Amino acid sequence: MKRYIIPIIAFVFLMNSSCEINTKRFSSTGLTVTGNIGEILVVCDKAIWESEIKNYLDTNLTQWIMPYFPDVATFELVHKTPSHFDEGVKRFRNTLFITIDPKHSKKRADIQKRMNVWAHDQMVIDIIGKDFNQVLEGCKYGLKSVHAEYDYMEWKRILKNFKSNKATNIQEKIAANFGITVALPEGAKIVAKRTNFYRVEFPSGSRPIEFVGSGTQDVGTVFSGILIYQYDFKDSSQFLLENLLMARDTMLKYNVPHEIEGMYMGTQYTKLVYPEGNEMTNEKGTISGYEMRGMFVFTGKPINATGGAFWAYHFVNKKTKKLICVSGYVDAPSTTSWTHPLREIQAILKSVEISK
Repeated sequence: MKRYIIPIIAFVFLMNSSCEINTKRFSSTGLTVTGNIGEILVVCDKAIWESEIKNYLDTNLTQWIMPYFPDVATFELVHKTPSHFDEGVKRFRNTLFITIDPKHSKKRADIQKRMNVWAHDQMVIDIIGKDFNQVLEGCKYGLKSVHAEYDYMEWKRILKNFKSNKATNIQEKIAANFGITVALPEGAKIVAKRTNFYRVEFPSGSRPIEFVGSGTQDVGTVFSGILIYQYDFKDSSQFLLENLLMARDTMLKYNVPHEIEGMYMGTQYTKLVYPEGNEMTNEKGTISGYEMRGMFVFTGKPINATGGAFWAYHFVNKKTKKLICVSGYVDAPSTTSWTHPLREIQAILKSVEISK
């Protein structure tokens, strides 16, 4: 296990902070991490948890993946005191220690990252100050960068797991048709295939749904997968949000029909969940493109229909001169968390590479 400095530009500027690197190696237990995807375990005294520091934790670490409804948080916070942590399982995937140490001799708080401490792929971050005010300042100016570290590690773990899966047959077909490679979960299968369009379905997952007030639970089935489609690339104006949406709706209308004849997958354009996006690169930084997030709904007839969330990545394959979209979708009950399946989609989008 290594200890790293977290690069916190704003924190350095405002507090003249610098952190020393502890390069001591810790041996990993080889055990797997515990805790749910989308959770950060915060280990601190109750007095810290109930202080104004909690406001900075909530504001900076429970950011939203937009624009979904119901809201999808990047992380939820779980609190334990140091004594409860020592007596329990220490292998939480994302763990944050906030500690007041009177022996801390520096003029500012230290914020450091440790990897593989009690489990493989575990990330532990320490915020240490000599008194409450020093720790408060460290949280105030450093937690945004702390969030970025956890955010990166969350999809990175999933991607690492997907890369170990053997879906050679499907990947070969995708590479032959689109000239790209993409990591996939175990059990993925192609369920629709045309020259310029594939739909890959993932094994359905189940998440527990608790009915408030009843004390009972049911299982909510989560359906997810990716759509891959391509069309001729002409110029950069095709990457304007409205043009990407127009192309998306055309592709979905002809390739993603509902089980009710005449209905098909479309895009929700209500103000609350109007699609939005930004520039994005793949994991290796070799492909620059545009990601887009929003909600889909089955449309085509004036009747109520199901829908869900989508997360898409658009880029140009310069070798084939095609604009390619890899678009993940999640169809799940609103009573269960979408964080896990959306993180899986994010990891898949990050895995994209040009293959020919």
